[in-house]
Amino acid sequence: MARKNLLANLTGAELPAGNSMTAPPAMRLGEPFPASGSARGAIGAVSRSIEQIRSHSVMDLPPDLIDASFIEDRLAGSDEDQSRLTASMREHGQQVPILVRPHPTETGRYQIAYGRRRLRAAVELGRPVRAVVKPLSDDQLVVAQGQENNERKDLSFIERAIFAAQLEARGFGRDTIMAAMCVDKTGLSRLISSAVRIPRDIIQAIGPAPKTGRDRWSDLAVALDSPRAVEEARRVIAVPLFPKKASDERFNAVLRSATAEPGKRDKATIIKSDDGTRVALVRNDGDRLSLVVDKKSQAEFATYLVERLPEIYARFCARV
Repeated sequence: MARKNLLANLTGAELPAGNSMTAPPAMRLGEPFPASGSARGAIGAVSRSIEQIRSHSVMDLPPDLIDASFIEDRLAGSDEDQSRLTASMREHGQQVPILVRPHPTETGRYQIAYGRRRLRAAVELGRPVRAVVKPLSDDQLVVAQGQENNERKDLSFIERAIFAAQLEARGFGRDTIMAAMCVDKTGLSRLISSAVRIPRDIIQAIGPAPKTGRDRWSDLAVALDSPRAVEEARRVIAVPLFPKKASDERFNAVLRSATAEPGKRDKATIIKSDDGTRVALVRNDGDRLSLVVDKKSQAEFATYLVERLPEIYARFCARV
């Protein structure tokens, strides 16, 4: 569904014959609307139509008046991606407005339906954010939020799964969720199943994993039905260097650990100094042996080890 049709279908108002469909320029918050309460007849109809159009037009809003949606639709993404968007908006301006509704409980504030990354960029740039303001019900908001994400095709499978599961948890009907996700009953069941069967802390640690599709997430969900596999997965995500990996690499590491045969799982040994300080972690996974040094606490040792490694290896070869 095209974005312009989505906006029109939510609360679109018909124009009297002869009115142009060209959108009016962005308005500043607080700019007065034309008075139309006392107007009658054709002039009154035109005035009321103009007021309706302007009430749904693109406006420049202070970002600090806009609150988050009550449904999360994204996991923590790449700072690099956000930086690129911010740089683009700095150079070219905000080309596509976000969609907000008047806040349902706080007068004078707004709640975002979609465009969270553009809103964050506007905050970083210290600029107003261009926004379409529409009175939306909760159902309309989540449908708009979901369909915008589907249209842009940049939401990963697990982010869509979490979004669907949150909607169901908040009591939205399956028909509304299917409309928001643009899926049938089978597709929706697969989304929700993946989100609820995998512990949320493990999903958050992995992140969006944009290159990882439904089948591999389903494989992980099946593997994590075992409490032992969940324990192994949590051990993997607790390794200090785990967050430094790319999101898809983190997924692969968790899946390998969760699906490995018990006898072939990583065997980790903690190396400590005489006073009990943790120096390094040695892991033997059969084909590889890795040595992990936490640079936050052992930065000098890590540098020393890297510098001396060729010398250590040369001494080993001399012994052999």
